[in-house]
Amino acid sequence: MGWNEPGGEKKDKDPWSKGPGGGNDGPPDLDEIVKKMQEGLGGIFGRKSPSTIGGGSNGSPLLILGILAALTVALVYDITYTIDQQEKGLVLRFGQYVKTMQPGLNFALPSVIDNVERFNVGQVRSIQHKTSMLTQDENIVDVEVAVQWRIMEPTNYRFNVVQPEMTLQQVAESAVRSVIGKSTLDYVLTEGRSDVAQSQEALMQQILTDYNSGILIVKVDMQTAKPPEPVKAAFDDAIKAREDEQRLVNEAEAYRNEIIPQARGAAARAREQSNGYKARVIAEAEGNAARFEQVLTEYERAPAVTRERLYLETMQQVLSNSNKVLLDGDGGNSLMYLPLDKMIENNPRGSTSLSNTIEPPLSGSSTFQAPINQYDRSNARDRGAR
Repeated sequence: MGWNEPGGEKKDKDPWSKGPGGGNDGPPDLDEIVKKMQEGLGGIFGRKSPSTIGGGSNGSPLLILGILAALTVALVYDITYTIDQQEKGLVLRFGQYVKTMQPGLNFALPSVIDNVERFNVGQVRSIQHKTSMLTQDENIVDVEVAVQWRIMEPTNYRFNVVQPEMTLQQVAESAVRSVIGKSTLDYVLTEGRSDVAQSQEALMQQILTDYNSGILIVKVDMQTAKPPEPVKAAFDDAIKAREDEQRLVNEAEAYRNEIIPQARGAAARAREQSNGYKARVIAEAEGNAARFEQVLTEYERAPAVTRERLYLETMQQVLSNSNKVLLDGDGGNSLMYLPLDKMIENNPRGSTSLSNTIEPPLSGSSTFQAPINQYDRSNARDRGAR
């Protein structure tokens, strides 16, 4: 039988009874609680309840005031949001997007209504992707790619893509396979690594933009690109040979760039010298021809005088550098004075040899070899006069 059934021991089994014998006290009356709160609020604003007037004090104004102040502080703290410089906040009201909070101090409704999600749009994140794939020439290559990215548009990042990082991982793998599948192995392993990375970055950004994912690709780096381990030694030898070939080609080009300008300069110098020689010879020939024509004109006017003048000029030109003195010995004195001191001074080698200076006389004349100077010529004229 229940405690509240008729005929039972109601007083003993009443859960609201106080004391061992129970009582008629039931649960607190809601009207009584409201009445007490009204009395407390009336005391705060200067009104007194009948119980207070009668001398009793059932309210707690300070306690209620403290509770209200705490609730106010909690409410202000709950609706105030400080967004950092590199962050943006999305306001979701009952799960629906309302607005985007910019960096600085922002306000929203209490958290039971508005939920604010923060996204760091300045942080650069990174993912790694390592895989083996086929190239265009059907060779296997092991590739490891590092992708750096950041959130560009938080709204698209939050609502348009379910799992952004997994989507980015799949997009990276698709872009790597697409680009390397269109390239040869030699191109990927050598000079084409930077071009392959740039092509991957452009393709990934295009796919993510088509998805409206709100993700910006900052940089794509191909950290390693190598053949499989069983054939790595052979590929290393091939790469080394290719590098040696490129080095020899560069050295040959450098030698060509050095030799060709020198050869061109030498050819230009030879051409200029030949042109100068040509001009000089032509000028000399023209001068000689003009001189000959002038001499011919004078010869036609006075042949004897012209012949004598030409003879004298020729003899002067020939004997100007000669050490011989011709003397006429007809009826003259055979005793000659040789100025040995002058001959020694005029000898360029500083020695005198009589065999080089005196020759035996020819028939009909006496010939002596001596340096020609003004003194010798004057003596010869005197002797000839005598």
